[in-house]
Amino acid sequence: MNFNNTLQTVEDSHYNAATISGETGVDETIERLRAAHVAVPTPLELPDEDQLVELEEELLIGLPREYKQFLLSVSDVVYGALEPATAADPGLHTHLPDLASRAWNEGLPRYLIPVCESPLGFYAISQEGNILYWAEGELTEDDWPSIWDWAEEVWLES
Repeated sequence: MNFNNTLQTVEDSHYNAATISGETGVDETIERLRAAHVAVPTPLELPDEDQLVELEEELLIGLPREYKQFLLSVSDVVYGALEPATAADPGLHTHLPDLASRAWNEGLPRYLIPVCESPLGFYAISQEGNILYWAEGELTEDDWPSIWDWAEEVWLES
């Protein structure tokens, strides 16, 4: 094995460890959200892959991979003071296309996808997958590296 192959093997194993570690964190966050879920008279539903494709077509923008995973796994969770976007029921005020329409009409940059409305603005995801906070007409310095970090630090603390 030459030096380049050895280096590539080390990089691959580092990437795999980081991916596995990240997935474990995601699984733990999903478990925490599921445990915190509050039963409601009319439970929310999880979307399927086809519904996410329809949302992307309606929004005219692709959803980042982690956000799709979030919507598919925990968008039915009800917890705390925040109500993240939902993807399965178009009749809800949290349905992603309606939330996006409100956010974009209020000035959220069109390249950002809102994930949750707050009293002062919107939490939004970039195409790179980081979460930004837009409040009172501008992006703030608040940000999170992923939707899962945001779920841990903001949603579960609300």
